Amino acid sequence: MGSQRLTQTQKLLQKLSPQQILIMKLLQIPTMELSTRIKEEIMQNPALEEGESHDYEDSFNENDNDNENDDVDTFEDNQSDDDHYDPLDDFDDYLKDDDEDDAAYKYSVNNSSPDDKHYEAPITNETTFQDTLMEQLGFRKLDEKKRKIGAYIIGNLDDAGYLSRPIPGIADDLLFTQNIDATEDEIREVLSIIQDFDPAGVGATNLQECLLIQLRRRNEENPSKDCDNAIEIIENHFDEFTKKHYDKIVSRSGIADDDFKHALDIILSLNPKPGGSMGSSSQNNNYIIPDFTVINNGGELELQLNSRNTPELHVSKDFLSMLKEYSTGKDSKEKREAVNFIKSKIDSANWFIDAVKQRQNTLYVTMKAIMEYQKDFFLTGDEGKLKPMILKDISEMVGLDVSTISRVANSKYVQTAYGTFQLKYFFSEGLVNDEGEEVSTREVKKIVRDSVENEDKANPLNDDELTAILKEKGYTIARRTVAKYREQLGIPVARLRKVI
Repeated sequence: MGSQRLTQTQKLLQKLSPQQILIMKLLQIPTMELSTRIKEEIMQNPALEEGESHDYEDSFNENDNDNENDDVDTFEDNQSDDDHYDPLDDFDDYLKDDDEDDAAYKYSVNNSSPDDKHYEAPITNETTFQDTLMEQLGFRKLDEKKRKIGAYIIGNLDDAGYLSRPIPGIADDLLFTQNIDATEDEIREVLSIIQDFDPAGVGATNLQECLLIQLRRRNEENPSKDCDNAIEIIENHFDEFTKKHYDKIVSRSGIADDDFKHALDIILSLNPKPGGSMGSSSQNNNYIIPDFTVINNGGELELQLNSRNTPELHVSKDFLSMLKEYSTGKDSKEKREAVNFIKSKIDSANWFIDAVKQRQNTLYVTMKAIMEYQKDFFLTGDEGKLKPMILKDISEMVGLDVSTISRVANSKYVQTAYGTFQLKYFFSEGLVNDEGEEVSTREVKKIVRDSVENEDKANPLNDDELTAILKEKGYTIARRTVAKYREQLGIPVARLRKVI
């Protein structure tokens, strides 16, 4: 039997503290969501309050002599341009001697004053298409069972107005969730009623059915030969239609060329997403609040950090007073528990305040580096002047981890005189043209996009022709690379772009 021994080993592990995790999470969210996140923290932690800070915080810090953590100073006061703070680096647990100026993390870079208007996302009260369908369902003479089936079907329509849930699945759902024993035929009967609602096409189970519902309704209201041909195309030649194999459709259907074109015009006038025309229940109106604003002031760029929806935070005066009160007098188990609870809430509040500060610092230095790197674009708005730039370039400029730059770039927006852009818009790989100059792939993609926009739609450019156009402009790129750029731009192959 082997002997058992105790051994001691030393390992070096990298573990993120809760404070570091908090900063990374705050760094990921945009300005609009930050305000909600702060309100949630205030609700959860009574030691955290919104409003101007007060001198009473100093009295707390003087009595907190048991804290072994060093002070954490603010970025602007104590960091040089060559030594930026990275949220992924180790940092002390919380602020101990935070003065009034530091507690106001709404830095002057936002160029705002207390009298400035706060920009709020407008509140909308739109009727969703599900609401409209439920109203139409109420107008139909149905028994209670069918009405419940109809309501369940409407509730399962997606944003485009389609029913993606299969009929057998709906039957199971109704039985297990609402105790409604409905046959598949009963569900199909109610579904056919919903498919008769407006807008035409809602309740379809796929695109083909959606188009046919619209065509048949149009043909009932205004019968025509062209509509008959359109129904023939979608009902019997849908696969060829989606692939734009128009010659095959003409030869197999026997529809004359002119008649086919008229039928095609009708099909192209249909709405493939009837639900989207009225807004869906899950569709929220997204209003972009830019995190930054870059202003061209006579050839000099100015950067503003949007902090207008970010309130100032401070530790509750009541909690600080309670800590001072409980820290004096006769010691007891209950008193120690009360002191530990109060200190934990105060510590958590300070950590959150510090995390918001560090977030603002990181956003500002990152955007400033991007602005300086892409200065020509911010001065002119010319997409061709965007330089190749990867996350590592900005990481090296500001001394932050690449993952930190990625978190900033993926969810933040900057407003310029030429539009509002997501930060990741400014990142692109580079390639070398025939003259040996490094250019951004974005410039190449712009040539591809412009070429497709100006092409003969009856004879669209294929990838070989796009490759030749790029070569003429000094960009020798492989055909497969051109195809990759085209796909990234969301441009379909030439066959699918063909218009008769």
